[in-house]
Amino acid sequence: MYLSRFLSIHALWVTVSSVMQPYPLVWGHYDVCKTQIYTEEGKVWDYMACQPESTDMTKYLKVKLDPPDITCGDPPETFCAMGNPYMCNNECDASTPELAHPPELMFDFEGRHPSTFWQSATWKEYPKPLQVNITLSWSKTIELTDNIVITFESGRPDQMILEKSLDYGRTWQPYQYYATDCLDAFHMDPKSVKDLSQHTVLEIICTEEYSTGYTTNSKIIHFEIKDRFAFFAGPWLRNMASLYGQLDTTKKLRDFFTVTDLRIRLLRPAVGEIFVDELRLARYFYAISDIKVHGRCKCNLHATVCVYDNSKLTCECEHNTTGPDCGKCKKNYQGRPWSPGSYLPIPKGTANTCIPSISSIGNCECFGHSNRCSYIDLLNTVICVSCKHNTRGQHCELCRLGYFRNASAQLDDENVCIECYCNPLGSVHDRCNGSGFCECKTGTTGPKCDECLPGNSWHYGCQPNVCDNELLHCQNGGTCHNNVRCLCPAAYTGILCEKLRCEEAGSCGPDSGQGAPPRGSPALLSLLAALLGTAGPLGI
Repeated sequence: MYLSRFLSIHALWVTVSSVMQPYPLVWGHYDVCKTQIYTEEGKVWDYMACQPESTDMTKYLKVKLDPPDITCGDPPETFCAMGNPYMCNNECDASTPELAHPPELMFDFEGRHPSTFWQSATWKEYPKPLQVNITLSWSKTIELTDNIVITFESGRPDQMILEKSLDYGRTWQPYQYYATDCLDAFHMDPKSVKDLSQHTVLEIICTEEYSTGYTTNSKIIHFEIKDRFAFFAGPWLRNMASLYGQLDTTKKLRDFFTVTDLRIRLLRPAVGEIFVDELRLARYFYAISDIKVHGRCKCNLHATVCVYDNSKLTCECEHNTTGPDCGKCKKNYQGRPWSPGSYLPIPKGTANTCIPSISSIGNCECFGHSNRCSYIDLLNTVICVSCKHNTRGQHCELCRLGYFRNASAQLDDENVCIECYCNPLGSVHDRCNGSGFCECKTGTTGPKCDECLPGNSWHYGCQPNVCDNELLHCQNGGTCHNNVRCLCPAAYTGILCEKLRCEEAGSCGPDSGQGAPPRGSPALLSLLAALLGTAGPLGI
């Protein structure tokens, strides 16, 4: 009898709870990363996708105000009562705890009466805009799981923008615009989340739903996360497989609910009427009593625990992963590329664990030229080390400098790389191209740069001819020696023996015993001048 009555009461409570709770308090699974199962080979680990529990993320944030001196109370000032804008005898004084309204009161435990709240300075510098940026930073990537809720103790602002960052505050993008008149404030048609659909769920909208000033008792502004989830999971979030499938396959959707920072931009306080009452500027200010942000650490479905230590959130990674977001494979577990876990198939998902590197179990994929690998943490990759047989590269698939690929050999052949053998005197360097041809110096030719072009002769490398027996004849009885210089008779000098030696001393004359110098050919002299300009100094 008592048992049946208890079961009836329990059934009634379950029914009432399901009616009262529109969304599951804890939706989804994935609270275990691995479990032991029994197989024919004994006990083994069964891995599955996992993620930390959703929680109040305001416990871990840092808040920054811009301008930094915008909080009221320094110096002390009076402001008008919240409910009666004509009763302006309330005081804000930063030096008195009972009268101070510092930023941390946006995140303290609510439940006391009257509520505690942060408050800005009043609009005493009107018509200069009264604008405040409130930045919430986690120094960690987080995934939002519930609505962002901001509770104002002043009137809700006439104009406000909620922004997000995915790169720790370096760049920002709007999440949603709020205004009493969207068209006038932001040149946007007013919309609400109800106007969206699966196809437009990522649209950035401006809403007038939460921006009434003193005309209502409501204090709350929402950014609707779960209403956007509902486009995929149904109005009661019962079809989570559909949502998880979309998050798995649509990176833009997943990124939409992911942040590292949030920024609340308060652009215009609640005025309550068309014109600003310049005689009572103390009635215009911002005051926030509570900000709620629910989410979880982003661990790429590789962790169930996120530790807060030294003012920093870090995932305790499983599945042989590492990094603040479990975003890469651990050292020696680079057997396949890192991948995030997958929500599908429901309910366990897919772990996509990192597996041991080939270096720890075999050849290391070095084509037989090495059996050792090294993990490069900066590049998140594995490379072969100590490549043999004149090879190099991540997999010993390239040839060392000074060697080229043997086209007739396979990559795993010990003779896959052939030495270039570039002539050191005729080549620019000891490297050759893929066909074995070296890069030659001027005047040099041949596959190995060991031959001279016409007009050049080999003399510690190819040098331009100074003399020859065709065009550049030595004059006045001189003889050409190895194409590099003329051997002149005693009375003559010059590259081609074209000058009398006495001319250099200035002693040529009738009594000198030397005749007048022969008249050289103009063409020959021009050619000689050209050679003097290109050949450089030569020892005679």
